[in-house]
Amino acid sequence: VQLQASGGGLVQAGGSLRLSCVVSGTIFNLNDMGWLRQAPGKQRELVATIDRDANINYADSVKGRFTISRDNTKNTVYLQMNSLKAEDTGVYYCNLRSMKGRQYWGQGTQVTVSS
Repeated sequence: VQLQASGGGLVQAGGSLRLSCVVSGTIFNLNDMGWLRQAPGKQRELVATIDRDANINYADSVKGRFTISRDNTKNTVYLQMNSLKAEDTGVYYCNLRSMKGRQYWGQGTQVTVSS
C-alpha cells in the first residue's frame, strides 16, 4: 500500500490550500482515511478523518475551516484548508486504516502559514 501526498506550500494567514493523497495497492473504498499533522517540537495530532461510509470527524481546532473529502473513483482523499492560521503550520500526513486495523502513512507534505 502506498500513499502519495501533495499540495503543501507556503501561504499567508487567511489563505487556502488543498492537500491531496493518492492511494495505491489496496481497494481504496474499503479503507478509512485521515489527515494528521505535526508541528515542530510537538506530537502528531489528528486533523480530520473520513471513514469508508463517509462519516467525518474534525479536530476542534479546524472545525469550520477545513473540509475532508474522498473520491473513490480516483483513490484520493483531500483536505481543503481555508482561513489558515500560523498555528496550522506543520507537516501534514495522510493516513489509511484498513479493515484489519493496519495503518499506512504517506510521506508528509509541508504546510507553512506566515502571519
